[in-house]
Amino acid sequence: MNEEELQKKRRDNEETATANRARILGLPYLDTRDFESTIPLTLGLLDKQEMHKNYMLPLQKGGGGDHYQFMITSQTPRHLLSQMREDYEKDGERVDFFLISNSAFRIFMLRYDPPREVKYDDIRIAAEGDSETIAEVSETLNSVSSDRVFDFLLDQADRLGASDIHIENLREEIRVRMRVDGLLHPVANLNKDRYRVIMGELSSRANVSAASNKPQSGHMQMDIHRDKSTHLLNVRVETVPTMYGQDAVLRLFNFDESLLKLDLLGLSSDERREIDEVIARPRGLVLMVGPTGSGKSTTLYSILNALNTTDRKIITLEDPIEYGITGISQIPIHTNKGGSFAEGLRSVLRLDPDVVMVGEIRDADTAKTAIQASITGHLVLSSFHADSSAAAFSRMIDLIGQNPIFSSSIRLVVAQRLVRRLTDSKEPYVPDEATKNYIRKTLKGVDGFNPDEITLYKPVPTNEAPFGYKGRSVIMEQLIVSDEISAFLRGDVSDVDTHQIETVARKNGMLTLEQKGLLQALNGITTLEEISRVV
Repeated sequence: MNEEELQKKRRDNEETATANRARILGLPYLDTRDFESTIPLTLGLLDKQEMHKNYMLPLQKGGGGDHYQFMITSQTPRHLLSQMREDYEKDGERVDFFLISNSAFRIFMLRYDPPREVKYDDIRIAAEGDSETIAEVSETLNSVSSDRVFDFLLDQADRLGASDIHIENLREEIRVRMRVDGLLHPVANLNKDRYRVIMGELSSRANVSAASNKPQSGHMQMDIHRDKSTHLLNVRVETVPTMYGQDAVLRLFNFDESLLKLDLLGLSSDERREIDEVIARPRGLVLMVGPTGSGKSTTLYSILNALNTTDRKIITLEDPIEYGITGISQIPIHTNKGGSFAEGLRSVLRLDPDVVMVGEIRDADTAKTAIQASITGHLVLSSFHADSSAAAFSRMIDLIGQNPIFSSSIRLVVAQRLVRRLTDSKEPYVPDEATKNYIRKTLKGVDGFNPDEITLYKPVPTNEAPFGYKGRSVIMEQLIVSDEISAFLRGDVSDVDTHQIETVARKNGMLTLEQKGLLQALNGITTLEEISRVV
């Protein structure tokens, strides 16, 4: 039975019960289903407040104006009916009452008193020290109706381009912060009664318990309607019990498959060429490294999208699945319930995939399985936690030892960071001599760098961008595995460390994250302070 049939059956049962109730009360029963949405409304007999209070509706006034008819429900006060009959009879008028169902009453009331669309002010991110904006946003969020506050919060976070919403229980209030362009900003302080509403929504939508005394993970989705278009918002939910209640972090993934394109990542021609080489010959192992929130997933998904053709079978193993991509088989790995990437990878290799993405290499078993898969004709993409591409090699050697098979399988390691992008209101300035010498030393020998012309830029806040930044730019360090790098991996060189690997890679032409960042600062894309913060 579908939902429509179920609703009809419920209404039939309610009307039958109302008819039986009418016989008991000695009142005529009225089935309004044939006309409740079309009959003209009778105005001027009762005001909306009376209708709501007494569960009573005017039906019609006819017969020369001395005959009145009203619809009532089982919740209408009986003493009121007696009083009305007495009052109308005194004036020589007749009054009749008809019993209708509660559903019919609600439908009529929606016609008499349709819900008003309340427009709330958009949330704004306060500049540092701007307590007035925080107070205004707090007032707005505290005034939003309970049934809308959670959806409103998610919608506003998406509008601001926030990656996270942090809901934190303090002693006397709830603090809401949002991470925008990589930085966490205070947004509002909510009344404590909002906690019950928000946790209630999380419980039902993300399948987490509001009463749990253990950390929990959940997932939910929401359609965002804006500017005559709709997109899907994926939300990862993490909760943890604290002294004053459960704190929650909601990670937002604004999923639009059309945006997962390499052309939209802002890569330089050299960076793009190396990735295009991987796509042209899909085999071996490619690692993306960097901390949480550095854009690794977006880059990996963009590579997968470029590889996603009808002649390739692509499988992903993810914990959890962040984006759903048409044409790709995506498998969730529940590591918190005993699942493992290594076991999942061994299983999917039996399905003869051309490309496999492993969400993250976390242990030696997964690393060895991924390497084994990459030397048997598959392209294996994965992420790995390390500070830089050279550090990724050093960590992998610590994990599995110096391994000749690893040296022949690994093709490319990409370290990535995201920095805030300056708006057009930026202002140029010439740095002091100490800063110039630091830049000259770091970029010595880099093509295109002129040590005699060093100009940096600083942010200029505007109403639209209170910090002078809008959006983020990617900084990418790509380490190509040359014969000299392979020597470290094979074991030809003992006592391998990160510095040795980076020195050789730089000699072979690799630009480090710091160098790439400084070049962006000199080109007015970001600031020196952002590079210092991120790199």
